[in-house]
Amino acid sequence: MELTQAQIDRFREDGFLILDRFLDEATVERARARFPDLFAGHFPTGIQPDEWNWREGRDPPDLTRQICNGWRADPTVAGIVLAAEIGRLAARLMGWPGARIAQDNVIWKPPGAKPLGFHQDDSYGRWFEPSGYLTCWMALDDTTAAGGTIQYARGSHRWEVSPPIRRFHAPEDWLEDFRDAVRRAGQSEPELVPVEVPAGGVAFHHGRTWHGSDTNHSRRPRRSLVAHCISSEARFHPTEVSYIYSRYRRVGDLTMDESFFPILWTERGYRTPWLDAVDRAA
Repeated sequence: MELTQAQIDRFREDGFLILDRFLDEATVERARARFPDLFAGHFPTGIQPDEWNWREGRDPPDLTRQICNGWRADPTVAGIVLAAEIGRLAARLMGWPGARIAQDNVIWKPPGAKPLGFHQDDSYGRWFEPSGYLTCWMALDDTTAAGGTIQYARGSHRWEVSPPIRRFHAPEDWLEDFRDAVRRAGQSEPELVPVEVPAGGVAFHHGRTWHGSDTNHSRRPRRSLVAHCISSEARFHPTEVSYIYSRYRRVGDLTMDESFFPILWTERGYRTPWLDAVDRAA
């Protein structure tokens, strides 16, 4: 896929870019087939994800289900979210020399599942520098506004980075923190744009772009895979700590170990060598 200058300009103007085609049908089917096992705790690699926010038999069925860093647990997820193409497009949109993955999400929103609060990804990215995410959101089902798809606030990537929101999962008011940010930015109510794409479609968004998803009011599930990319030159922040991801920092060393934060693509042609095995398996 080659992005046109018009598409890049649109991303820079809106803070997001939506495309109808990205994953092929076979890849979508393979990914969807893994969801029941993953959320039941069956991990082919034997390694649990870094976050596992919904577990079968433990959590209410009306919550949106999320796993973070499913790539560590499942080779099928790894083959999708660690693709060089994602890194290349992320770097192109952000003007980076390359891109590495910081985190992925495996998200399953069944019919009736509650919202994920409107937020900025960069609110959760103070633990590395240079700061800033580029997120690649991949639809595994046809998405609709009524079906709890992700929504973006157009142009909100120009605002300052806000603190983490009060409640991420199943908030009473999924737009509460967003409205506070609108007031702080001195903005009138910005346009909210739902991502309505067929299965296999994609949306890229800037780390400062406000986004979230409402309740799934449809009769169909809404599943997606998400790759949160950062610059290939990113390092751990010397003082800011992530209670989850700073566990991968070596003592006395701010560099990011490519075993845990692999480089997907660089303009110099470098890609973390062990990803060759991931590519062959995919």
